[in-house]
Amino acid sequence: MLAQLSIRNFAIVEALDLDLKAGMTVVSGETGAGKSIMLDALGLTMGDRAEAGSVRLGAERAEIIASFDISQLTEAREWLTSQDLDSDNECIIRRVITKEGRSRSYINGQACPLNALKQLGEHLIAIHGQHEHQRLLKKEHHRELLDQFSQSTAQAKKVAQLFNEWNAQKKQLNTLLNQSAEHHAKVQLLSYQVEELDQINLQTDELAELELEQKELSQAGEILHNGHHSLNLMTDGDGDHCEQLLNQALHSLANLNNGAPAINQTIELLQSAQIQIQEAGNELRHYLDRVEMNPSRLQAVEDRLSVLFELARKHRITPEEIPVFHQALQTELDELNHSDEALEALSQHVEQLQQDYTQAAAKLTLLRQKAAKKLNKLVDEQLHLLGMSSAAFIATLHPVDKPQATGAEDVEFLITTNKGQPPRPLAKIASGGELSRISLAIQVITAQCSTTPTLIFDEVDVGIGGAIAEVVGRLLRQLGQQAQILCVTHQPQVASQGHQHLFVSKRSDRASTHTRINELAKDERVQEVARMLGGIDVTQRSIDHAREMLGTVH
Repeated sequence: MLAQLSIRNFAIVEALDLDLKAGMTVVSGETGAGKSIMLDALGLTMGDRAEAGSVRLGAERAEIIASFDISQLTEAREWLTSQDLDSDNECIIRRVITKEGRSRSYINGQACPLNALKQLGEHLIAIHGQHEHQRLLKKEHHRELLDQFSQSTAQAKKVAQLFNEWNAQKKQLNTLLNQSAEHHAKVQLLSYQVEELDQINLQTDELAELELEQKELSQAGEILHNGHHSLNLMTDGDGDHCEQLLNQALHSLANLNNGAPAINQTIELLQSAQIQIQEAGNELRHYLDRVEMNPSRLQAVEDRLSVLFELARKHRITPEEIPVFHQALQTELDELNHSDEALEALSQHVEQLQQDYTQAAAKLTLLRQKAAKKLNKLVDEQLHLLGMSSAAFIATLHPVDKPQATGAEDVEFLITTNKGQPPRPLAKIASGGELSRISLAIQVITAQCSTTPTLIFDEVDVGIGGAIAEVVGRLLRQLGQQAQILCVTHQPQVASQGHQHLFVSKRSDRASTHTRINELAKDERVQEVARMLGGIDVTQRSIDHAREMLGTVH
């Protein structure tokens, strides 16, 4: 569960530290106070995309740290262990966003990519947004909800993976079959090209060595002349040369014998120069000993280079690319020579993938069918509690004509809100208020089957009130017995059902605006629920009503 949340310089929050508890925690406050900031911050720790505008004005960066107790979360611990990120029974996620919009993510102190946050987040938090009912108008969301309810999300991913692999291998097989007419001609051409390159047999680094040797051989006379002239100037000359002149200078300085630091420093530098002159002479002498005038070798090298450059031009590559090109042609030829065996193996692989997909899709269908019947019953029960006593919900599965990545059927939710009417798609029959209740019923049911330890409901009670809001509050409180619930709400009937109550307030001065979130004590909760009941003017009547509501629950 989420144990702690720290926010720094995010949106209009300067500094916020929250210790969160198990059960149902409600979050309330006046409109515009920033109730959703906490949820937006949590979304960033779960891998949501960061924006530069989310950093508080005047700050260099925003920082969100979420600490989770994962002692009871086997899947989360296993994921962390697989990524070498495990840290006993605690998981700390940190997200830093700069004012330029750059973002860095950390799990247990180690930098990680954004995708890692998303993968880990699936084991930690599920967010049910205030616009969740709008997603119900999309059929693909129906399938996701049913798979979540049936706990067959992993099976659905397996089906999609098998389908994509089967499709890719099938395309490759068809490509090879269509290329059979060109096969023989291609083999002949490649055989000729590979044989030609085999004869050339260009070795690794040979080209660079040939070019260097050609340069030395072609300039051998000039190299020998200038090299020996340099040696004479340095060490080997009959007259004055560098080494002799340095000796004379050292001898003259040694005769001074006055112990002056400048003289001593000069002597040391000249001695160092003398050593370097000797070493340079030895190096040059060894090099010149290897240089020779060899016209026949020069001709052989130039002939070899000419062949290599002509071959490169022929294949429209650089001479340096010849070895790689040679290997590529050889690989392609080997593949073609073994194409019959490969074709047969690929054909068998495609057939096996088809069987695997069919079996996996059939298993997924059974899971969906079983779950659909159960979901229909449970959603109907919740709808009746939410004031839609005549409603009937049906999760339908329609077989598809051809295999698809999502399985062997399309999933669509139908509803009838009045007796005697046939079920129809949600978008064609449900009003806005009805759609909100249907969405809420489905969310509550799927949340009961979720293994995610922290469930967040962001104003999912919009559009309802009175007795229905009280039912919603009871449902969420009931969920709080098995999972940690965070609920942002405007409804006093929902707020009164929480085990804990967080209040969001906003204050402004001339320079800036600040948001604060505080846990309310018992008397403070009475005042807040009374405000939610009566608006700005809190009366004794609303206070008494609030006290009664809280007393009934607690």
